[in-house]
Amino acid sequence: MKMVNGQPRKVEPVEHLKSKVVALYFSAHWCPPCRAFTPILKDFYEEVGDDEFEIVFVSFDRAAEALTQYMNEMHGSWCYLPFGSPVIKQLSDQYDIHGVPVLVIIKPSGEVVKSNARADIMGQAVKPPKETFQGWKVACGL
Repeated sequence: MKMVNGQPRKVEPVEHLKSKVVALYFSAHWCPPCRAFTPILKDFYEEVGDDEFEIVFVSFDRAAEALTQYMNEMHGSWCYLPFGSPVIKQLSDQYDIHGVPVLVIIKPSGEVVKSNARADIMGQAVKPPKETFQGWKVACGL
Protein backbone atom coordinates (compact mmCIF):
# COMPACT_ATOMS: atom_id res chain seq x y z
CA MET A 1 0.00 0.00 0.00
CA LYS A 2 1.06 3.60 -0.54
CA MET A 3 -0.41 6.78 0.84
CA VAL A 4 -1.42 9.19 -1.93
CA ASN A 5 -3.04 12.46 -0.86
CA GLY A 6 -3.92 10.88 2.48
CA GLN A 7 -5.64 7.90 0.87
CA PRO A 8 -4.30 4.32 0.70
CA ARG A 9 -3.57 3.01 -2.77
CA LYS A 10 -2.53 -0.54 -3.57
CA VAL A 11 0.79 -0.87 -5.40
CA GLU A 12 2.53 -3.89 -6.90
CA PRO A 13 5.59 -4.15 -4.62
CA VAL A 14 8.06 -5.74 -7.02
CA GLU A 15 7.31 -3.27 -9.80
CA HIS A 16 7.06 -0.23 -7.52
CA LEU A 17 10.33 -0.88 -5.68
CA LYS A 18 12.36 -2.02 -8.69
CA SER A 19 15.54 0.02 -9.20
CA LYS A 20 14.97 2.05 -6.03
CA VAL A 21 16.87 2.42 -2.79
CA VAL A 22 14.48 0.90 -0.25
CA ALA A 23 14.32 1.90 3.41
CA LEU A 24 12.37 -0.33 5.77
CA TYR A 25 11.04 1.86 8.57
CA PHE A 26 10.09 -0.13 11.67
CA SER A 27 8.08 2.21 13.87
CA ALA A 28 4.91 2.65 15.95
CA HIS A 29 2.48 5.37 17.00
CA TRP A 30 2.90 4.52 20.71
CA CYS A 31 6.70 5.03 20.59
CA PRO A 32 7.90 8.56 21.55
CA PRO A 33 11.31 8.23 19.79
CA CYS A 34 9.44 7.11 16.66
CA ARG A 35 7.13 10.11 16.83
CA ALA A 36 10.18 12.37 17.16
CA PHE A 37 12.02 10.77 14.22
CA THR A 38 9.11 10.37 11.77
CA PRO A 39 8.77 14.10 10.88
CA ILE A 40 12.54 14.26 10.29
CA LEU A 41 12.32 11.20 8.04
CA LYS A 42 9.36 12.74 6.20
CA ASP A 43 11.36 15.91 5.47
CA PHE A 44 14.31 13.78 4.31
CA TYR A 45 12.03 11.75 2.00
CA GLU A 46 10.43 14.86 0.54
CA GLU A 47 13.82 16.46 -0.15
CA VAL A 48 15.26 13.34 -1.81
CA GLY A 49 12.07 12.56 -3.75
CA ASP A 50 10.51 9.22 -4.54
CA ASP A 51 11.80 8.62 -8.08
CA GLU A 52 14.74 6.55 -6.82
CA PHE A 53 13.91 6.16 -3.13
CA GLU A 54 11.06 4.47 -1.28
CA ILE A 55 10.30 4.00 2.37
CA VAL A 56 8.25 1.00 3.45
CA PHE A 57 6.64 1.54 6.85
CA VAL A 58 6.58 -1.67 8.89
CA SER A 59 4.23 -0.96 11.79
CA PHE A 60 4.65 -2.27 15.30
CA ASP A 61 1.32 -0.70 16.24
CA ARG A 62 -1.09 -2.77 18.30
CA ALA A 63 -4.27 -1.70 16.50
CA ALA A 64 -5.25 -0.76 12.96
CA GLU A 65 -6.65 2.56 14.22
CA ALA A 66 -3.28 3.52 15.71
CA LEU A 67 -1.51 2.77 12.44
CA THR A 68 -4.04 4.85 10.49
CA GLN A 69 -3.82 7.74 12.93
CA TYR A 70 0.00 7.69 12.84
CA MET A 71 0.02 7.61 9.04
CA ASN A 72 -2.45 10.50 8.79
CA GLU A 73 -0.74 12.64 11.44
CA MET A 74 2.92 12.26 10.60
CA HIS A 75 3.89 10.12 7.65
CA GLY A 76 4.95 10.98 4.15
CA SER A 77 3.39 9.48 1.05
CA TRP A 78 5.47 6.35 1.36
CA CYS A 79 4.54 2.69 1.21
CA TYR A 80 3.33 0.70 4.19
CA LEU A 81 2.28 -2.79 5.10
CA PRO A 82 -1.36 -3.11 6.17
CA PHE A 83 -2.05 -3.78 9.85
CA GLY A 84 -1.82 -7.48 10.64
CA SER A 85 0.11 -8.40 7.50
CA PRO A 86 2.19 -11.57 8.03
CA VAL A 87 5.00 -9.82 6.16
CA ILE A 88 5.55 -7.60 9.23
CA LYS A 89 6.74 -10.56 11.30
CA GLN A 90 8.73 -11.97 8.38
CA LEU A 91 10.64 -8.71 7.92
CA SER A 92 11.11 -8.25 11.67
CA ASP A 93 12.62 -11.73 11.91
CA GLN A 94 14.66 -11.43 8.72
CA TYR A 95 16.26 -8.14 9.79
CA ASP A 96 16.46 -9.05 13.51
CA ILE A 97 14.33 -6.13 14.70
CA HIS A 98 13.63 -6.11 18.43
CA GLY A 99 12.76 -2.46 19.06
CA VAL A 100 11.71 0.70 17.28
CA PRO A 101 12.45 3.03 15.61
CA VAL A 102 14.78 1.32 13.15
CA LEU A 103 15.53 2.36 9.58
CA VAL A 104 17.22 -0.31 7.43
CA ILE A 105 18.48 0.35 3.90
CA ILE A 106 18.35 -2.70 1.65
CA LYS A 107 19.41 -3.63 -1.86
CA PRO A 108 16.77 -4.89 -4.30
CA SER A 109 17.94 -8.40 -3.34
CA GLY A 110 17.01 -7.73 0.31
CA GLU A 111 20.64 -7.60 1.43
CA VAL A 112 21.27 -5.02 4.16
CA VAL A 113 23.30 -1.99 3.12
CA LYS A 114 22.82 -0.01 6.33
CA SER A 115 21.24 -1.44 9.47
CA ASN A 116 21.12 1.87 11.37
CA ALA A 117 20.28 4.44 8.70
CA ARG A 118 18.48 6.53 11.31
CA ALA A 119 21.94 7.65 12.50
CA ASP A 120 22.72 8.87 8.96
CA ILE A 121 19.69 11.16 9.12
CA MET A 122 19.91 12.48 12.66
CA GLY A 123 23.35 11.53 13.97
CA GLN A 124 26.24 13.82 14.89
CA ALA A 125 27.86 13.77 11.44
CA VAL A 126 24.71 14.35 9.39
CA LYS A 127 25.21 15.18 5.72
CA PRO A 128 22.64 16.87 3.48
CA PRO A 129 19.82 14.46 2.50
CA LYS A 130 20.78 14.16 -1.16
CA GLU A 131 24.40 13.42 -0.25
CA THR A 132 23.33 10.77 2.27
CA PHE A 133 20.99 9.26 -0.30
CA GLN A 134 23.76 9.12 -2.94
CA GLY A 135 25.92 7.12 -0.52
CA TRP A 136 23.08 4.64 -0.04
CA LYS A 137 22.47 4.49 -3.77
CA VAL A 138 26.11 3.64 -4.50
CA ALA A 139 26.10 1.02 -1.72
CA CYS A 140 23.00 -0.53 -3.31
CA GLY A 141 24.73 -0.70 -6.68
CA LEU A 142 22.12 1.49 -8.36
